[in-house]
Amino acid sequence: MMKSLGIVRKVDELGRIVLPIELRRKFDIEVKDSLEIYTEGDTIILKKYEPACIFCGDATNVINYNGKNICPECIKHLQGFVK
Repeated sequence: MMKSLGIVRKVDELGRIVLPIELRRKFDIEVKDSLEIYTEGDTIILKKYEPACIFCGDATNVINYNGKNICPECIKHLQGFVK
């Protein structure tokens, strides 16, 4: 369920908005962090980007290999195919 925080921001000429420091602190959003943008009906959703495994979608302890994120469990599984 969405909760209104009573915060209103205007979009500038370049389409940008400023996220209040309270929200950035609450969601651990730092300078240069990436945000994913989703839509649901007429709602825009921002979510802090967390790289996930390309196979299972798990975002825990992912390793970047040749530009692809792979989790340790999928690496173990893939090692079973290599002889």
